[in-house]
Amino acid sequence: MIRDPELLNQLLDTISRFVSERLIPNEARLAEEDAVPPELLQEMQEMGLFGLSIPEEYGGLGLTMEEEALVAMEIGRTSPAFRSIFGTNNGIGAQGILIDGTPEQKARYVPRLATGELLSAFCLTEPDAGSDAASLRTTAVRDGDHYVLNGTKRFITNGPEADLFTVMARTDPANKGAGGISAFIVEGDTPGLQRGPADRKMGQKGAHTCDIIFDHCRVPAENIIGGQEGQGFKTAMKVLDRGRLHISAVCVGVADRLVEESLSYAMERQQFGVPLSSHQLIQAMLADSKTEAYAGRTMVLDAARRKDAGEDVSTLASCAKLFCAEMVGRVADRAVQIHGGSGYMAEYAVERFYRDVRLFRIYEGTTQIQQLVIARNMVREAS
Repeated sequence: MIRDPELLNQLLDTISRFVSERLIPNEARLAEEDAVPPELLQEMQEMGLFGLSIPEEYGGLGLTMEEEALVAMEIGRTSPAFRSIFGTNNGIGAQGILIDGTPEQKARYVPRLATGELLSAFCLTEPDAGSDAASLRTTAVRDGDHYVLNGTKRFITNGPEADLFTVMARTDPANKGAGGISAFIVEGDTPGLQRGPADRKMGQKGAHTCDIIFDHCRVPAENIIGGQEGQGFKTAMKVLDRGRLHISAVCVGVADRLVEESLSYAMERQQFGVPLSSHQLIQAMLADSKTEAYAGRTMVLDAARRKDAGEDVSTLASCAKLFCAEMVGRVADRAVQIHGGSGYMAEYAVERFYRDVRLFRIYEGTTQIQQLVIARNMVREAS
């Protein structure tokens, strides 16, 4: 549901140039320094990347799902860490407040999320609660006009730097299921909120995660999202369709970049007196990667258009996440294979991407969780 094709094309052209001229040349620096360069972060803020999916009334660009997917595919052509720093503000860091927050909560926080003045994080996963999110143990106990939070959250993207956290905590200890969970907006300087050391990860250098520990952290009662208890898990689930489609689009963008890198190398590298691209087994890998990337693009855009049309796309979003996350892993593997020994060397981008894309099969719901969601939805709809 593209509202103004001309404006969208201008935005995509601008982002494409930014990726090609500013981000790709700084990928090695990003990995070496394990941080997004400050000047690039400022440029992202000025371009409005922190507010892509935030409505215009709050200072964002208000992109539809289809428009956002197309932008994510462009951003996906570079290191995922560049996207990660602003992705949460557009996704799980802001969408919960936008969907279920009170007017006061939206007015107070969303405009600053849209500009990047506030960097957000989403606290759901715990040491013993990942895919089984309803089993979380972090508690929030009412104490006058505050709630007291205790517990630990794990693998929190942007955790070391975030100014604002959306936190899922159990407000009803008698309800061991999803209905006992509430969502809270917790500001980063709240006493009792502690940040663990930054995690050392396999890939995605520059995208920081850490534990967030709540030790008798007092949060104003007015900061419970929506103003009522028991809605937190529902809020978390509501933002997943958009998030899964966004990540799927990023996977497509990364796959496109890997196809470009593979084709370029295969045309330049000589073996047996001819370019690698002349050998049929190399051609087969190139063709399979191109085909799968195209299939992923088609899936994402179809699901995005259906979401914009008001359809329930829970199943389709999971289908896209399942396929695209697995697909980009296969494309990355072929890219390394086509590069041969060079693909195993850190000086080539495919080595870094090979490690980076492994995370796509884990976060925003693992591949196995997507399989369960798809199958359960199929059974329910057929009953």
